[in-house]
Amino acid sequence: MVPYWPDIAKSQSETKADKEFAQAFVSKKLVVFSRSLDSVEGKNTRIVRTDLRDEILKLKQEPGKDILVGGVDVPSQLMELGLIDEYRFVVMPIIAGEGRRLMEGVSLREKRRLKLVESKIFKSGCVALRYLKQ
Repeated sequence: MVPYWPDIAKSQSETKADKEFAQAFVSKKLVVFSRSLDSVEGKNTRIVRTDLRDEILKLKQEPGKDILVGGVDVPSQLMELGLIDEYRFVVMPIIAGEGRRLMEGVSLREKRRLKLVESKIFKSGCVALRYLKQ
């Protein structure tokens, strides 16, 4: 994500949608959970090495809007800890036979029921789905 989106935010030759996303990206506070990184780029980015649960609970108490989480490991851990209030999935019109999968290896004590509250189809064929916990 860094330095790609910050570079796009400075560019004059990208699409309007890319520039808008890049501007939104660079305006946010970013938290990177890592045990191995020594440093991060970006003035709004910090590394967290403490307990994931404690840090997320602390972030939830801060003023502001949503906490967005990407990747595979952190969302899977948050799912197991029961700390996700809302799920947003983007389905891409690509079939890949390899790679890490979301929720692979997640162990839940009980089923989580979700309610679809929003869906959006993009020109690209991608579908965005938004679910709330029931």
